[in-house]
Order: sequence, then structure tokens, then C-alpha cells
Amino acid sequence: MLDNVIGWAKKLTEVGVAIIALAVVVQIIFGADAAFLPGDVTGSLISIITAMGSANLVGLVAAGLIYKIFTK
Repeated sequence: MLDNVIGWAKKLTEVGVAIIALAVVVQIIFGADAAFLPGDVTGSLISIITAMGSANLVGLVAAGLIYKIFTK
């Protein structure tokens, strides 16, 4: 049963990452004023990386993790 829960969690995470990647691409193509996209996805990602980057090494680790998640 625990394996089922872990499997569902992995699949939901993959779906979430795919949706975020799609939102980034859509926002790059159509800009921040895309009517079907609520919020500023790229701005949020940049602010997260900037906040983590205040400790320099942590920013590099965060950028590496985000790269790894998107290329998975």
C-alpha cells in the first residue's frame, strides 16, 4: 500500500513539473499577459532563485536542482 502512495506521489510530482514547464514556455512565448495563465510563473521562479541565491552556494544548488527537475 505504501508503494502505491509513493507511486502516486511521484506521478503527481511529474505532472506538476510538466505543468510548470509548460507555463514557463507559454509565458515566454506570449509574455506575462497570457490570458489563460494566472500569475507570473517566471517571475515567481526568479524570485525563488534570487532568495536562495543570497547565500551564493545555496543559489547554485537551487539552480542545479531546478535544472535536474526540468531535465528529468
